[in-house]
Amino acid sequence: QVQLVESGGGLGQPGGSLRLSCAASGFIFSTYTMGWYRQAPGKERELVASITPGGSTNYADSVKGRFTISRDNAKNTVYVQMNNLKPEDTAVYYCKAYRQWRADLWGQGTQVTVSS
Repeated sequence: QVQLVESGGGLGQPGGSLRLSCAASGFIFSTYTMGWYRQAPGKERELVASITPGGSTNYADSVKGRFTISRDNAKNTVYVQMNNLKPEDTAVYYCKAYRQWRADLWGQGTQVTVSS
């Protein structure tokens, strides 16, 4: 069964940190590009960060220098370390797996709220 399960969301304080995890199963994780997306209320879903099978990374300008994406192919897991959190980082965060000639795979999302 193909599955992406996010965890690690919750309440974070401005300037604080959270780490999200996304555990994958049911497909060959190491061959997929993995991405973190987020969607705030009333806004479109947007790319936060992505990492290719080879480890190349890409970040949205709004999170550069604050967020770090990484993957552990042995554990079939992708992470995003979020530092120096801001209230505008509040959103539902989704994990996505994608590769050419395959359907995109999405997790169910995890809520991140940044507030003092």
